[in-house]
Amino acid sequence: MSAGLTRIFANLVIRDIRIAYNLGGSGGDAQGGFLLPVLFFITVAILYPFSVGPDAPLLQRTGTGIIWVAAILSAILPIDRLISPDRSAGFYDQYAVRGVSEELIMLAKIVSHWCASGPPLLLASLIAIAVMDIPNTEIPIVLTGLLLATPGLSGLAVMIAAMIASMRTGNALAGLLFLPLAIPMLIFGAGSIRPGGENGLLLLASISLLLTAISPFAAAAALRAGRE
Repeated sequence: MSAGLTRIFANLVIRDIRIAYNLGGSGGDAQGGFLLPVLFFITVAILYPFSVGPDAPLLQRTGTGIIWVAAILSAILPIDRLISPDRSAGFYDQYAVRGVSEELIMLAKIVSHWCASGPPLLLASLIAIAVMDIPNTEIPIVLTGLLLATPGLSGLAVMIAAMIASMRTGNALAGLLFLPLAIPMLIFGAGSIRPGGENGLLLLASISLLLTAISPFAAAAALRAGRE
């Protein structure tokens, strides 16, 4: 990558992080977009113990699964704001005229999305782990699994966001497209705490890496198709 493209990539990442954290810049509804998924994640973690009652063994058995379900569902919430506002403003068209590839722009979007959502989600998971009374021996496995999965979730979210950006009913389709592709990560992530779950973490890492690798190309192709 040339110095010019590296500078453009860094500027795109910084821009989207600033928008996500509401630190200025354009982006409309995307501003502060990282906060809603984190609040949703924490809310699910806090409400679940009230629904099952003060049954510590039950919480310990099911808590990890609920954490993973909340993480997957929270990743859906900001999808409609990842691509559509910039596309409507002609932001991507300006870079296309300058000869910047959509793949580079989408890769920057994935990196910035993870930087804005991954660390806050991992910090929020500490609250969820405490509420669910997860055993100490399982805490490193849960955190490692979420760390491995979040790049894949970011890639998947950007890819789906690019696919629905040109659709009037795209918001309704976001969850239907996202969930089937995220289910393998849910299965291997939640199953990693079982005996022999180390293999689940390896499979989780493989799936996340694959999604992260193909998402820039798939998102770029969807963006170009929507422009035509």
